[in-house]
Amino acid sequence: MSHSDFVRQMPSQSSDFVRGESFWRRLHIDPWLLLLLLLLTSFGLVVLYSASGQSTGAVVRQGRFLIIAYTAMLIIAQVDVKRIRRLAPIAYIAGLLLLLAVPLFGVSAKGAQRWLSLGGFRFQPSEIMKLVVPMAMAWYFSSRVLPPRFRYIVISLLIVFIPAGLIARQPDLGTSILIAASGLFVLFMAGISWRYIFSALALLAVSIYPIWQFLLLDYQRQRVLTLLDPESDKLGAGWNIIQSKTAIGSGGWEGKGWLNGTQSQLDFLPESHTDFIIAVLAEEWGLRGVLLLMLVYLAVIVRGLWIGFNAQHTFGRLLAASITLTFLVYVFVNMGMVSGLLPVVGVPLPLVSQGGTSLVTLLGGFGLLMAISTEKKMLNQ
Repeated sequence: MSHSDFVRQMPSQSSDFVRGESFWRRLHIDPWLLLLLLLLTSFGLVVLYSASGQSTGAVVRQGRFLIIAYTAMLIIAQVDVKRIRRLAPIAYIAGLLLLLAVPLFGVSAKGAQRWLSLGGFRFQPSEIMKLVVPMAMAWYFSSRVLPPRFRYIVISLLIVFIPAGLIARQPDLGTSILIAASGLFVLFMAGISWRYIFSALALLAVSIYPIWQFLLLDYQRQRVLTLLDPESDKLGAGWNIIQSKTAIGSGGWEGKGWLNGTQSQLDFLPESHTDFIIAVLAEEWGLRGVLLLMLVYLAVIVRGLWIGFNAQHTFGRLLAASITLTFLVYVFVNMGMVSGLLPVVGVPLPLVSQGGTSLVTLLGGFGLLMAISTEKKMLNQ
């Protein structure tokens, strides 16, 4: 065989690999991230079936929301990152208007006014801001010299804390914290000086007493006190934490087996299908089941950070890092409050707990990650 024959054969030998690459690129899908998300949501349906008292209706409803959420993820993944950047300030202003409309036209439920109803469809504007705030922050810093100057930091903090404050007044402290975290992660990744960080921590320490006295509501203060001493009100505020810790501890290493949990199946554990679903997992699947779930979560976080690290533009890097680290906060806060390490703030376990709008928001965020990931691959062609 001549040298020219060998050269002519090279494209055909690697054509299958190229076609495989272009298939995912054409769909704007990160296959590894998609696989991990499918593992999480599929496992979530299995756990939800037990946590909901073996209700097929709950699983079917969750499945419908997952179809909507995955569809939204794939649609968002098709949007060019440059267009997302241009739309960020418009989406931020629209989100603020929706938040301002909540106290005027919002729907109340469980003692809080957090929802708007349009055409028979009820949604939480605060959920939308989980994506919009980091987008707006990434847009703001992407056109400025980094690390940011002091005046830019002040403006960025206003971008974060105006919507976070409006959401805290609904009241929805858990979502407010998550939105503030998503914006502050962008600020951190923009290279803010450590002296500003330490100054902020010192200011927060000094502000603890006035926050406790004047900003926290009675039920929020009670949650903190319950965290410190859940036995002080065993049948009241401490009931959730006590039952949750009992379920987690009784599972041991191997667990009692799927559908064989006592705390959840006998309805001792409240909110077992939403905020406290990991207690059901720990009781029935044991510590090894929890560790397996944490391993998948870790893989999602590593993949998200990898996408951010390899993004071509400052906007993509900041946005990908913020979405990924906020997802980490979701997991940490839920596991912390269920195990009694953090106060109960009403944060569901991402992609496992029953939810509607939250599922769409989370997978919409991963759609942004896929858009950033596939932009990187396209630019390298």
